[in-house]
Amino acid sequence: MRVVMTLLPVLVLLSLPEAWGQRSSNSRLGVVVEAKNITLPVGSKAVLPCHSPRMVWTQDRLRDRQRVVHWDVMRYTPKYSVERLLDMSPGARLRVYNNFNKDRVSIPGSAFKDGNFSLVINNVVQSDRGVYTCNLHHHYCQNQQSVQIQLNVTKSANKEKRYWDGEKTIFVVLLGSSVVLPCVNRHPLWRDGLQEDQQQVAHWDFQPPGVRPDRADRLVDLYASGERRDYGPLFADNKMSVAEDAFTVGDFSLSISDLKLVDKGLYSCHLHHHYCGLHERRIFRLTVVPSLPSEPTTTSMVFHNEEPEPRIEEAESPHVVNVILPEHRSYFVQHLGYFLATFLLLAFIVVAIIVLTRRRKKRGLAYDLHRYDVRNDMNEGECSLDCTELRTRNQELLNSDYKNNLLKERDLSKDCNQDFDGKLWK
Repeated sequence: MRVVMTLLPVLVLLSLPEAWGQRSSNSRLGVVVEAKNITLPVGSKAVLPCHSPRMVWTQDRLRDRQRVVHWDVMRYTPKYSVERLLDMSPGARLRVYNNFNKDRVSIPGSAFKDGNFSLVINNVVQSDRGVYTCNLHHHYCQNQQSVQIQLNVTKSANKEKRYWDGEKTIFVVLLGSSVVLPCVNRHPLWRDGLQEDQQQVAHWDFQPPGVRPDRADRLVDLYASGERRDYGPLFADNKMSVAEDAFTVGDFSLSISDLKLVDKGLYSCHLHHHYCGLHERRIFRLTVVPSLPSEPTTTSMVFHNEEPEPRIEEAESPHVVNVILPEHRSYFVQHLGYFLATFLLLAFIVVAIIVLTRRRKKRGLAYDLHRYDVRNDMNEGECSLDCTELRTRNQELLNSDYKNNLLKERDLSKDCNQDFDGKLWK
């Protein structure tokens, strides 16, 4: 029973995919956002759609206005009001909202170059008390970060300090002094000097049946800067093509003309935006079937479009992803682990029931024997009491008879003496 308890957690852990070091292809290749099954006849043209509006990037030659930093303060009086102090973007100058704070609060002009967005407050007053928030927004990348700092004002220089309360940093500064509330983020996303158009890459891979994903063939690489790299003769022979303005309209669809049986397999469209940290993957399983021969007919008919219509069948995303071979390797081991864990759990329950039942029976037998011994002791006690009472009563009866006999003899002797004395006097 102890052995079962020891092995049960181990087997449950081994049944999990993480315990076997299952490699996650999504973290390395990108998140699968779309998956389709497409079936077309031989000789037709296939268009594998790959659209992403987020990959559309028109570089602003003037200056990027999609990044914004602003400082807000929440005051305790009156009634926890929130006030915007200032904001700034790379294409606009610093804007201070309250006239009282002009020339008193500011952030460095080189904030978007070195990532230092710290707030400088000169001549601190009592009304500056509150919780300050540094907010960084990147609207294109849909990224937002914030930092909170609490500012307290004191009149004693000995009480100036800085500490952490578990949620935010607290500054206690002297009235009339200057303070710098830190907000530094040197991530390339918030700094200038990067070539945003070179941070976007799109590429198509082809995985024939029976080939692992890491051994898939690269078809083409596309860069937002206009650079393009074709691999193999398929693009040179115009059998495959991607639109030249892919990054302008966000359409990276792959066109394959004159389909053949060797073209079937798994096609994947990878979109990487390293500047924003965007990684997406779209998978298409292309099946090519032989074209059906046309039936003979006696009437003459003119076909304006002899190209058969493509049949596109959409399937759920998990079914397509599960087609990849490496993701099936641990399928059997995983389910075997689940089966063993369930079997051992049931065995443990059965053993526990048997042990509890045996203990219950032993306790019942011991209880019955104890009751039998108690009853025998009680019966013996009753018999001894009865015998003692009988003996006592018999003894009392004998004593009473003996006394009565003595009294009778005494009375008789008195009567005899009286009679004898009477005779003598006569």
